[in-house]
Amino acid sequence: MLAPIPLLDQLRARIDESISALPLDAAEGLASLVLDLPVIPAVAPEIPNHRFALMHGRNNELRAGYGIAAEWQAQGPTRLSELRMRAQRLAEGWHHWDPDETGFTGFGLLGLAADPGPGSDSDPGVEGPGNSGQGLPNAVLWVPEIAVASRGCQAALILSTALPASESGLRKRWLGLLERIIRGLSPASPEPRMPALLRPLGSAPGISHWRRLVDAVLREIDRGVMDKAVLCRRIGLRGPRPFDLRLLQAALAWLFPTCQVIHVARGPSSFIAATPERLLQVRGGRVEVDAIAGTAARSASAEQDRALAEGLLRSAKDLREHALVVEAVRSTLSVCCTEVHIPDAPRLLKLHNAQHLWSPISARLGDRTDIFDLAERIHPTPATNGTPREAVRDWLRQNEPLARGWYTGVAGILGPDLSGELWVLLRCAEVRGNEARLYAGAGIVSGSDALEEWRETGHKLSAIATALRFA
Repeated sequence: MLAPIPLLDQLRARIDESISALPLDAAEGLASLVLDLPVIPAVAPEIPNHRFALMHGRNNELRAGYGIAAEWQAQGPTRLSELRMRAQRLAEGWHHWDPDETGFTGFGLLGLAADPGPGSDSDPGVEGPGNSGQGLPNAVLWVPEIAVASRGCQAALILSTALPASESGLRKRWLGLLERIIRGLSPASPEPRMPALLRPLGSAPGISHWRRLVDAVLREIDRGVMDKAVLCRRIGLRGPRPFDLRLLQAALAWLFPTCQVIHVARGPSSFIAATPERLLQVRGGRVEVDAIAGTAARSASAEQDRALAEGLLRSAKDLREHALVVEAVRSTLSVCCTEVHIPDAPRLLKLHNAQHLWSPISARLGDRTDIFDLAERIHPTPATNGTPREAVRDWLRQNEPLARGWYTGVAGILGPDLSGELWVLLRCAEVRGNEARLYAGAGIVSGSDALEEWRETGHKLSAIATALRFA
């Protein structure tokens, strides 16, 4: 590990040399200073208050942000339209100075709760949408004051400010925050703790309520009201010590290298996910969407694992569930994109504790289509909500006995040119001190069995539960 004080002195000198090149007297907009970072962080440093981090083990990428240079929040049915207007103005007035020619740019976090918020008719005794206690906005576009980015063998420090800004005041703020960040930088992954015994704090819904919910969905399917609904389950766990979020991120990245590990913190609560499902990626005039639905367990036995995979590929129920997601994505993209490409058959996406049917879908963007428009059209997908979308969403608002908050919502990175990548927030936990609330769901279609779906949620919940034992 590099000595923190010499590294801080080096970066302080680079800031002093470069800050005058920023247009700090501009009437509005943002300015970002991009500097080479001579250490590749293994995980994002942890400091108190507002921060976020996205890590992908297989892609060897990290994006982390600290503090707030600019932020916009929204809620309700027009939340994405409101944030789009802000982002378009931001893109027009975002100035970058990259004296070390790193090739990195500033970025923001775009995050959304599962439900837009106001307008629901939840029962008084049921938690309302977006009110789960996670402490996160319903929808947010957040540009951090200081960001750390790494890709492969290169890393950068990105310092951003709203304009206009005072050079002396800005330098003081940047260095104060930077000192705390630099002390947490390390090229080595932190060692996991000895595994702890976690005490269960119950499930919402419980097994009896779960059976009633599944039966109610199946009745709605028989009546032709819906084809599929995704039910959510939440469990609580308590550890013997406060959970270390830095260790948790490292454990999740190691256990699930093909997943995006996402951590968002506002104050004392942290929301963390290890999600296999990318909602969409927009880059170079094209969009890519992951259609994921249909799940089977994994086995330590190679023969049994192969049998589970082959069974999943032949399962009429899982193939039907998967086809609903593929068709929803296809019909959405065909309205606003061209050259839509769908694989002839789903592939297998193999994770540590589960395997899924997966169809990567791609298309060329239409002239008036951007990441906000696509997110509004695609989210929530049948994989996390059901179909038809509005009928199922209304049913869940009235019948699901817990608030999802950001679970099955969306979060990802947005660049200055409005390119970016958004991920569906699955395999999630809200962590505060030594307690955690874990979320998972199961898709109910004709032929679903309540007990089997309960077991499926258990497999999914074990992803975060396993990592928590070592944090």
